[in-house]
Amino acid sequence: MAYITLNKNNFFNNLDIITQQTKSKDKIALVLKDNAYGHGILEISAMAKEYGIKRVVVRCEVEACMVEDMFEYILVLNDYPSKPTKNTRYTINDINSIKNFPKGTKVELKVDTGMQRNGVHFLHIEKALNLIKKYGLVLDGVFSHHRCADELSSEWFWQNENFKNVKKVVKSFGYDVKFHSTNSASLFRYENFSEDMARVGIAVYGCMELPSVFNKADGLKPVLSLYGKRVSFRNVEKGSHIGYGSTYRFERDCVVSNYDVGYGDGFLRACSNGYITPTNKELVGRISMDNSSFLADEEELLIFNDAREVAKKANTISYEILTSLKHYIKRVVV
Repeated sequence: MAYITLNKNNFFNNLDIITQQTKSKDKIALVLKDNAYGHGILEISAMAKEYGIKRVVVRCEVEACMVEDMFEYILVLNDYPSKPTKNTRYTINDINSIKNFPKGTKVELKVDTGMQRNGVHFLHIEKALNLIKKYGLVLDGVFSHHRCADELSSEWFWQNENFKNVKKVVKSFGYDVKFHSTNSASLFRYENFSEDMARVGIAVYGCMELPSVFNKADGLKPVLSLYGKRVSFRNVEKGSHIGYGSTYRFERDCVVSNYDVGYGDGFLRACSNGYITPTNKELVGRISMDNSSFLADEEELLIFNDAREVAKKANTISYEILTSLKHYIKRVVV
């Protein structure tokens, strides 16, 4: 079967670089949502705990339950509590949802400072705080999210100013809570990071892409590599075709091997015809659901070790490449 390797040295290297920016590993909140960006939530959590990470961010309560014994702080981004623990807090994404949380729930208020997605609009903070008090919720944090932190744009500064005003309002209500708006890209724009924590995802997995002026992120290394195992091979003749639709014609006699990785496993069909592996093996024909064919003769083939390179071929982003990888693929820490 195909398998994935997770490079612990690269993972720790990335956390070291991130810690240089946050000035403390205690200020790192590792984003584990969507199976740790496809890396494997349990495997990444074990390494993170070994490094000394104490805070994580997940998508739902199911993910929170998987790691509840490993971290002292777990932020659930998009779910309601059914069996909350002392380590878990839940996100308020909409002012109308406040009434849906059980009394006593530990919550964090998400504020829309310009993303125009989830969160209470920054002009409605006072109303939200009054509702939180009315329904007996325990406010533990206030946070926001940047929409253009990875681009050379003034919007990052504009959103920061909006968030500063949010902090003033919250503090005027007497709350002493955590404030955080920093994602991976945003962290590397700061000269002196001063928020209570940074929510880091793609940076810790080593596949962040930023304009070259943000050189503090240099040195981050991809953690995940995908390997396929050979199912079959054959000698093909010049002029013959391969795969669905006969979209690839061989210009010479050669050996083609078929590997057990396809779009059903998360290797996107958009990579068909012409993708080149890190060891310079060409993918020929269309990717099938469970197979893909390469001009190669190895028993095992490194399909990719940097999701950014695959993303270029698929005309997408590394996030999609990573999170598409199915949970059943074996993950091995090396």
